[in-house]
Amino acid sequence: MATYISLIRFTEKGTQAIKQSTKRAHAFDQAAEKSGVRINGQYWTLGAYDGVLVLSADKPEKALRCLTELASGGYVKTETLPAFTDQEFDAISGR
Repeated sequence: MATYISLIRFTEKGTQAIKQSTKRAHAFDQAAEKSGVRINGQYWTLGAYDGVLVLSADKPEKALRCLTELASGGYVKTETLPAFTDQEFDAISGR
């Protein structure tokens, strides 16, 4: 399964409803699992981003669909990066 790291920023709507953020996150976990996407971790952060989401999917389309659903709620904007373990990186770089 491929791993993705999604950097999250609250929208104005998300900031106004920040007290319900963890409730929405738990609902997202359940919806993602039903769509075949595994949530490896959700973190609220300080700094340039408000959160980090780590997820795994066997197909990029599943991850994209899941993150599209998350963003369509209007509470967050995401910036998503594919992530690789050391072994995966060695295989990619030809080591």
